[in-house]
Amino acid sequence: MRKYLFFTLIFLLGNTSLLAQKQNNQHLFEPLFEFQGNSYRTASGVPGEDYWQNQANYVIEVTLDEENQRLSGKTSITYFNKSPHDLDFLWLQMDQNRYDENARGRATMPIRGGRYVGTDIGGYEVSQIILNLNGNTYLPEFIITDTRMQVLLPEALIAKSGQLELIIEYAFDIPKYGSDRMGRLETNDGWVYTMAQWYPRMAVYDDIKGWNNEPYLGAGEFYLEFGDFDYKVTVPYDFIVLGSGELQNPEEVLTTEQISLLDEARNSDKTIMIIDEKDIKNTAKTRPTQSGTLTWHYKMENSHDIAFGASRAFIWDAARINLPSGSTALAMSIYPKKSAGQNAWGRSTEYTKYSVEHYSDRWFEYPYPTAINVAGVVGGMEYPGVSFCDWKATKSSLWGVTDHEFGHNWFPMIVGSNERLYPWMDEGFNTFINHYSTEAFNDGEYFSGAFHNYGFLSYYFTSPSSEGIETYPDIVQTSNLGWTAYYKPAIGLHLLREYVLGQERFDYAFRYYIKKWAYKHPTPIDFFNIMENAAGEELDWFWRGWFYGIGNIDQSIKGVKYIDNAPEKGSIITISNEAEIVMPVVIEVKESNGNIGKVKLPVEIWQRGNEWSFQYESTSEIESVQINPEGILPDIKNDNNNWSPVK
Repeated sequence: MRKYLFFTLIFLLGNTSLLAQKQNNQHLFEPLFEFQGNSYRTASGVPGEDYWQNQANYVIEVTLDEENQRLSGKTSITYFNKSPHDLDFLWLQMDQNRYDENARGRATMPIRGGRYVGTDIGGYEVSQIILNLNGNTYLPEFIITDTRMQVLLPEALIAKSGQLELIIEYAFDIPKYGSDRMGRLETNDGWVYTMAQWYPRMAVYDDIKGWNNEPYLGAGEFYLEFGDFDYKVTVPYDFIVLGSGELQNPEEVLTTEQISLLDEARNSDKTIMIIDEKDIKNTAKTRPTQSGTLTWHYKMENSHDIAFGASRAFIWDAARINLPSGSTALAMSIYPKKSAGQNAWGRSTEYTKYSVEHYSDRWFEYPYPTAINVAGVVGGMEYPGVSFCDWKATKSSLWGVTDHEFGHNWFPMIVGSNERLYPWMDEGFNTFINHYSTEAFNDGEYFSGAFHNYGFLSYYFTSPSSEGIETYPDIVQTSNLGWTAYYKPAIGLHLLREYVLGQERFDYAFRYYIKKWAYKHPTPIDFFNIMENAAGEELDWFWRGWFYGIGNIDQSIKGVKYIDNAPEKGSIITISNEAEIVMPVVIEVKESNGNIGKVKLPVEIWQRGNEWSFQYESTSEIESVQINPEGILPDIKNDNNNWSPVK
């Protein structure tokens, strides 16, 4: 009988345990990734002792032919294999092939079009490839497939120390509209060229995927190796060319007066005009020669890309950027007459200067010698040290796009994440830091406070067509990309800073992430791990809920009871988690005697289930209980956030 009772008890306890498991939220708190770290990427989120990445240095010489709207020249790539693997072939990105009529990106664009369509004008014409490897010179075999080129190596590029030179001669017709990444704008004073993806670029070979050779379809952006750039752009004599990096030959392409004005700008917090509106066509004053061509020579160190703007139609102004270390950089803007004015591009350099200074002070110092804003056909696109922004933008829209594009110098230019797969590590992080720069700029001149009240976002969070942040950019529905890549991840970081960790812990961890992964290639798990380690908080429940999936937040007040029916003895307040995502809880309690109390409960209250009761030390009748009183949480259902007694 005793044995029978014993096993009966075990059975009942087991069933009770199973019942409890069904009711609890234990799965939400389990590890998101079973990653223990390795010598390349540690479990603490920092690069390991054997972390490696390959390097690509570029020497480029091109000519811009305005009459034929064509760019031609050659690129010499010195490629360093620092990986532990011998390489038998190389992959390069050939993004101009996106504008061939048979491009895969064209076939996958909706009929209705959209931001990432492009002019079908052809792609790269590769006339010759020369390979210098191990002291030998080859004309290697190569295969171009859509926006990728594979170069077959006759000898392996050896692991850890292999080096080769690849010389590519090429040309392409410049698309008028290049998927809002680059293109050309016609003005009364001439064409404005915003040139990007203008040379064959090495694909990344890393410890995660090997070769990252996803095709360029339009929506997904880029993932590139770091290296040094030495490039020359030959243009008609009356053009101005401003590009990534430092101009090497100012005495050849600028007048003595312009060199003097730039020196003045380097010492001025106010914007200095280099070429003003009335002198755009006065080449006798603004150009050192009056015929032929000029070659502009630039160098850029430790970057993964370069871009430039070129035109004879540019107004040009500049001002000093003050950096935390005491060093300086130069903010510059180039724009056509129709973009001028103090409500428009006349303030571009002011915006650029402030944006770079703000992010340098707050997160990580700006590493480049110049920051150049170019007005053109591109609505908004970023490259190291150069931003392309809409020539029609004015006031808050110009501030917003300028600040956003220059914010990208931190993500993904300094922290080189894979934009083609994880746009939220690029667009989302940048949108997050944009919130604070806009709040600070000119005492909030353009600040709307959007991150402080999420009620207007609930229609997206509850939409049956919503998609998760983890959805790849070329897969996500076009109408959802702004949410999955920009706003939802930015809101997630805002919640982490303002609600979960607090500003001090978050800021330290976020700065630590930038510092440790500057000029390297982090993955999502590296970010998650470094934030948890540096902030000292287990956050898998947060990453799982907010970054992976389409769950929502809905916290509610279920009811209030007084102990022994006597308010002065205290109260039992019961709350509930009604949706899929768990979060800490903030509650405000107002009593009839005027006392106002605030209760903060950790996220762990939801581990055992979706309902929680706690004792509140009330001293009089409770008039109201409100959950999420500051509106920081994007709670999808506000009508259950308040409780007041029935009268």
